[in-house]
Amino acid sequence: MLLVILGIMARVDVTKMTTIENHILLLPFTEYLEDKYISQYFHSDSISPSVYSVLQCCLKNFKDKKYEECKNDSEILIDIAWEKLNTGHWKDVHMKWRNLYAYASLFKECLYTCDMGLLLGAPIFDNILGKIANALNKNCKSPEPPKESQVIHDREYRLQKAKRLKSCNIPMLKENQLPRVNCPTLFEFEEKYFRLKLPLIIENAMDFWPAMSTRPWNINYLRSVAGNRTVPVELGSKYTDGNWSQSLMTVNEFIDKHIVCDDGGVAYLAQHSLFDQIPELGNDICLPIYCALGEKNDVDINAWFGPSGTISPLHFDPKHNFLCQIVGEKYIRLYSPGETEKVYPHKDSMLFNTSQVDVEHPNLNEFPDFQTAKHFDCILNAGEMLYLPPKWWHYVRSLSLSFSVSFWWE
Repeated sequence: MLLVILGIMARVDVTKMTTIENHILLLPFTEYLEDKYISQYFHSDSISPSVYSVLQCCLKNFKDKKYEECKNDSEILIDIAWEKLNTGHWKDVHMKWRNLYAYASLFKECLYTCDMGLLLGAPIFDNILGKIANALNKNCKSPEPPKESQVIHDREYRLQKAKRLKSCNIPMLKENQLPRVNCPTLFEFEEKYFRLKLPLIIENAMDFWPAMSTRPWNINYLRSVAGNRTVPVELGSKYTDGNWSQSLMTVNEFIDKHIVCDDGGVAYLAQHSLFDQIPELGNDICLPIYCALGEKNDVDINAWFGPSGTISPLHFDPKHNFLCQIVGEKYIRLYSPGETEKVYPHKDSMLFNTSQVDVEHPNLNEFPDFQTAKHFDCILNAGEMLYLPPKWWHYVRSLSLSFSVSFWWE
């Protein structure tokens, strides 16, 4: 168990840890730092006097709170164990070196295991898994982000909106655009939109969010806060495609393969409760005040993060929804519930809320009434929120690198 600490010391900057984080990470292991436990696994004869000396120095530095020296000693021990494991035949490697490497590697798996518990399980014991994962992530050594990620926003935003939209087979109809209102009062929103179940774009209601002001979101910020965290990712432009699939990967892997890399294929971190998993990101957003009109207190908050070209097929949601755009732009087309028959919902019970029509390439021979369905168009820009009443059909395409947050409420 000592080498668990050594592995942690080799990868964690303990000098920057808060008191709470020290307790979370270290208290469960401190009893195993006593000599009686160390002697059960290691002594000077079994791992050579020089290695044992480094081990003793590492332990003393840890107890003396000389964490930087302890971390350096830990890295030396891990390197020695790796070298022993790769010398000669595997069957001849002594168990002591395998123990050393196993303990040191445990930390590497710790964060992944915590995330799997958060993704598949429940937040037990006051969300202890989330607290451990957050402490580990903040103190992990992360690789320097590629230079491309530092300029990706500049590259995306140099493009004209018209040029982005030109790549879609969708005409923008000026007469069909949604109304835009500058931060309406709660009363105004309730009387003119909520009660009438009419969509609109609300401007300047997110300016005070930390994600838009004091802690603006960009690639490097997301790496620093969530880079080592494991998340579910959809592979493919939309979930109705035959080749669509899902995979688990870290946020860093997702960014490297599908955001920074142009040929990594379309992938989407979609409809994920990221802020329950990583509360630090949740502190950067705020619940829209208009959700106070709901009859229930529960609000489902989900993240939508991906490159240009991700698509949510034409569908509806059963709840009220605020789609808040933090980074990038999205094209959105809406149809009222009264147009339901003309958008041809799937007959499959699993996809009853999804249209059979490919909005950008409609088969009018198969779905002739679709061309007569009345719709609204809009481009949702960073800093804007779209109100979607229940059962309003909507089609969404990212026009650039995009991060959105949805708030579903009743």
